[in-house]
Amino acid sequence: MNEVELLLKQTSNAYDWTFTLLNSIPEDKWDIVPPVLETSVTWQAGHLIMSFYFHSVMVITGHLKEVFEKVPLKEYDTLFTRGNPALAVGKTTPAVLKQQLRFVADKSLETIQKLSPSDLDLPLEPTHVPHPIAKTKYEAIDWNIKHTMWHCGQIAIVKRVTGQRFDFGLKHP
Repeated sequence: MNEVELLLKQTSNAYDWTFTLLNSIPEDKWDIVPPVLETSVTWQAGHLIMSFYFHSVMVITGHLKEVFEKVPLKEYDTLFTRGNPALAVGKTTPAVLKQQLRFVADKSLETIQKLSPSDLDLPLEPTHVPHPIAKTKYEAIDWNIKHTMWHCGQIAIVKRVTGQRFDFGLKHP
């Protein structure tokens, strides 16, 4: 397995975890912002739309017109990049966010799949906002995986605070 295949597999696994967690949370709990956490499932899902796009598409190949046509990135940047989670309440629905997140995740996986191992050492595409961690395409995709799993942890904490812990299917004696 070469580096591209490994990054593709790890990215796919991180996305699978994201959707498993999101799908386990009742939609009527998505806009709850627990005071101790100051985030919500809605904000987390919107943030992941933005981060999947930024870390594994935009800095890798540049903007994709088809994403702009299906996802209101400018509005979402305001709501879900540094925006207050309470301000995102009622701005969209869980169904729409899940659909858009799946679309961006698929574009991300397609982007990674098209890379060659030598592409991974190339510098990032120039963007208005510099990447906070990465200088190369490899580093950006690697960060996307770590960042996604970080937010999976946050989603799991919100799930627990708003009703139940995540059931990993463990069998207890």
